[in-house]
Amino acid sequence: MTEQFDRRQHRFPQSRYFEDLVVGEHFYIPSRTVTEANFAAFQTVSADNHPIHYDVEYCRERGHPGPLAHGFQVLCFTAAGAGTFAHVIGDSLIAFIEQSSKFLKPVYPGDTLYPGLAIATLSPQRTTGIVTIAVTVHNQKNELVLSGEQKYLLKKRGPVTG
Repeated sequence: MTEQFDRRQHRFPQSRYFEDLVVGEHFYIPSRTVTEANFAAFQTVSADNHPIHYDVEYCRERGHPGPLAHGFQVLCFTAAGAGTFAHVIGDSLIAFIEQSSKFLKPVYPGDTLYPGLAIATLSPQRTTGIVTIAVTVHNQKNELVLSGEQKYLLKKRGPVTG
């Protein structure tokens, strides 16, 4: 028996378009415990060499138990591709167009982060729509360490042809 192979069948799940989404819908991202190795890797990638991110004694002199995660490092945990949202919008995604965030509490090595995404608003346009996602990151103490918004430009479902 010879089956026809179709690589498009290897996607999860079926793509949803702008009009398929609902305000209030949640998309969770798996939790992660940040380590000193994560800090070192981010320092290398960002080239941020401020001692608040790597010098334990510098941090202790300023009242912190250890190095602080760079804000962008915490923000990276909200990347849509780290959870199901990017897969849900698959073929309808045109662009990631905007991002804002507030860094509310420090994050240290050993903290476990719980990122979440929720659809906040849906702004339809003629053939596209803008989805505004509320992003949050909580730590293991249930403290909100980051809040913000991300905006995505999505296609609307094309006309059905028969």
